Amino acid sequence: MAISIATFAFLLSLVQNSKGFSIPNTDTTFQETPQPFNINVDPSFISDVRNRVQQARAPVQVDGLNPPNEDGAPLANWTTIRDYWVNEYNWTETQSNINRQLHQFTTIVHPQNSSYNSFIPLHFVHHRSPRTDAIPFLFIHGWPGSFLEVSNIIDRLTNPPNASLPAFHVVAPSIPGFAFSPAPQRPGFGSGAAAHAFHALMLQLNYTKYVIDGGDYGGVILRYQANYYPANVVSVSDNLWAIQPSSEDLRRLEQGLTTPDETTYIHNLETFINEGPGYRIIQEHQPLALAYALTDSPLGFTMWIYSLMGPVVDPRDFAWTPQEVITWAMMYIIQGPYGGARFYKENLKEGTWEGFEFGTLPYVSQPVMISELPYDIWFGLPLDWAQRGGNVKVRNVHDRGGHFFAYERPQTLAEDLWRWYGDGELSGTKVFGIK
Repeated sequence: MAISIATFAFLLSLVQNSKGFSIPNTDTTFQETPQPFNINVDPSFISDVRNRVQQARAPVQVDGLNPPNEDGAPLANWTTIRDYWVNEYNWTETQSNINRQLHQFTTIVHPQNSSYNSFIPLHFVHHRSPRTDAIPFLFIHGWPGSFLEVSNIIDRLTNPPNASLPAFHVVAPSIPGFAFSPAPQRPGFGSGAAAHAFHALMLQLNYTKYVIDGGDYGGVILRYQANYYPANVVSVSDNLWAIQPSSEDLRRLEQGLTTPDETTYIHNLETFINEGPGYRIIQEHQPLALAYALTDSPLGFTMWIYSLMGPVVDPRDFAWTPQEVITWAMMYIIQGPYGGARFYKENLKEGTWEGFEFGTLPYVSQPVMISELPYDIWFGLPLDWAQRGGNVKVRNVHDRGGHFFAYERPQTLAEDLWRWYGDGELSGTKVFGIK
């Protein structure tokens, strides 16, 4: 007997949901509509993690490294983080603080245009502004970050200091495989699939038109999402808008014909490509081989990401505390770091990366604002080069700050966002009533 496509989809949904989606070591559940969520991790798992940290073995130190972090985070950082974790870190208090600060939800979305899977379980933060003129705002994190990146800026966006500044309804999802969004169970989930899933989430929340902000992989996903959904994504703001220099650009550099910005940008990008891609290459090619070790050693995983987190923040204004480093690492440790690491492999296959270099991402026709900070890998990108990847209208160049813009310098980012989205004509937000 033949059945309709709709009936088949419904039956498939029943089968899928009968298996259930979950996050290891938590009581997380997912339903077809958004449900309030609080982090509640199994205490026995937390005890096991602490015991593993306490019993961790340190590598043999090599003296005379210059700089001291050329092989990774120095042993002194390992000792500091281990000792804090064993003697002071309180996960129960930490999860309570996160639950108190951020309104979290879980749901299942059904992307209509994705070649991946029509059932995507998601964890997300959702704060609605009390303002009736607020703009729906999708905030997308990257790796090795998580939804926690939004925590220092979210109140500024939902409740700006005066009525002349735009307000936002903020939605901050966890990429599947990160924090409390379950890791994909089969290959094929890269930035494109994430873009479809996050669009479906915005529609589920009744935000048919919205803006997007992101850095790191968030800045990549938003380029796919804006390209896929031009009728819904009004405009974007991006603090990782990397453009690979062309052969002509490199020829001009060799001949001494590049501008100071062009020279700075090429130098920064080549430093990252030549000296900093080790973590990326293994995560792109053999993430499971890496995951065996990092899943078994919570402290080992923490030092893996801290080796990346440390150098890309501006030390003049910001320093990671052991509390922050451990908590950021726990957003992967709880469900296991394989899914987050594997996201790199899917992005390589998708074209985000081409070998050691950045690939060509989808063109963004909507208005774009970019913000560059001196401790990020793409600092110095000229406006005309940025426009190769999209309709970039505004380039903000800051003299302080680093890779985790929303977390490190929330006031500065908020000011960038207020100026950009507060200009209804330039950014396109006049569709929301912004003048």
